[in-house]
Amino acid sequence: MRKVLIANRGEIARRIIRTCKSEGVATVAVYSDADRDLPFVREADEAVHIGPPPVPHSYLNVEAIIGAAKSTGADAIHPGYGLLSENEAFARRVQDEGIVFIGPSPEVIGQMGDKLTARKIMQQAGVPVVPGCEDPVETVDEAAQVAATIGYPVMLKASAGGGGIGMQICRDEESLRQAYQSLRGRAKAYFGNDAMYVEKYVERPHHIEVQIAGDQHGNVLHLLERECSIQRRHQKVLEESPSPFLDPATRELLCQSAVQAALAVGYTGVGTVEFIVDDSKNFYFLEMNTRLQVEHPVTEEMTGLDLVSMQLAIANGESLAIGQEDVKVLRHAIELRVYAEDPVTFLPSPGTITLYQPPQMEHVRIDDGVQNGTQVTPFYDPMIAKVIISGTTREEAVERAREAIQNFQITGIKTNIPFLLEVLSDERFCEGVYTTWFVQERAAKSNN
Repeated sequence: MRKVLIANRGEIARRIIRTCKSEGVATVAVYSDADRDLPFVREADEAVHIGPPPVPHSYLNVEAIIGAAKSTGADAIHPGYGLLSENEAFARRVQDEGIVFIGPSPEVIGQMGDKLTARKIMQQAGVPVVPGCEDPVETVDEAAQVAATIGYPVMLKASAGGGGIGMQICRDEESLRQAYQSLRGRAKAYFGNDAMYVEKYVERPHHIEVQIAGDQHGNVLHLLERECSIQRRHQKVLEESPSPFLDPATRELLCQSAVQAALAVGYTGVGTVEFIVDDSKNFYFLEMNTRLQVEHPVTEEMTGLDLVSMQLAIANGESLAIGQEDVKVLRHAIELRVYAEDPVTFLPSPGTITLYQPPQMEHVRIDDGVQNGTQVTPFYDPMIAKVIISGTTREEAVERAREAIQNFQITGIKTNIPFLLEVLSDERFCEGVYTTWFVQERAAKSNN
């Protein structure tokens, strides 16, 4: 490919541009009115305006994006993450226009985008799944019947959901009945699909995901795991690798299950298989993300590999340049997501950044999309930067992370930097014994 249009914005657009430049591939940025002055727009070789700030009129405007690709002669589109990255119809439209979609096939995106279909495929492939229903529940009475069979607590989920949207823990029938209609309505509004399902809720689990890569010649390998259990509202704020929770035997089983999952659907490209893991290290398939993850730099810093470069090579029809034996842990890596949000309530904090000064330190990588004077708007995700730290040991990485985040200066808006400092100083985190309940348990402790 000679020219790649990036159907995204902010830090991930900059990240993709960086690798394309290093490999001599020209880039095209697309931007909304709100983003015209952001760094990614001027760093691309070309930039095309696609509409006003609301995403339906710009970054989700398929016609505008396809038009930009054709007018600039782009022969490939990289969707980044979020937005159109897991949209089956968009991937198919790109291919129908004779443009390379840098990602898996539309069929795989569709299969894995429907949680119930994904569950069935994984069960058939021998990948462990959480006990739950095999078909959508059509009524609240049917949902209650399934929940009574598998036992409370349960998780009520939107089949097409993602990013923590459209899911709720129900500890009894009353809470399930209260949640059903509102979740169904949100699922319809967000995803255009109100199908719901019920599965057993695993108490205080670990959220661990495995990075995978598959080429167009049937080769699949894993790039080890990431621990993603520090979350608020089911959304990640800190990731690290290797996981401090896994033992070598469980790690091997988990990673091989991820490869098995990828082979079962004929996966091509870079993707992630997510699992929940209980205290006894039993693990269950959660979902497959058919795109580049926000936290992909953790794997890059741990292994020394460039995942965007791998995506480009796979999309070009090349075989994987490495084998499983070449994937090694070179260092421990931690990613901190810096959000424009209140550090206590986690509510977004839009406004103008009056000072933006990231830390300049060895072993610290900054992936960001803003600068001094950037207006953080309510139209987009409030994440403004990722701080990725590496060390020869976990202890060294944690210490460097504390120093880095303490030296990150942002004024004009509220950020979650105070919260991140609290996490890095928490005894449970330092000992590596935390779960997805870390934030709730910390809040409960502070209130007592």
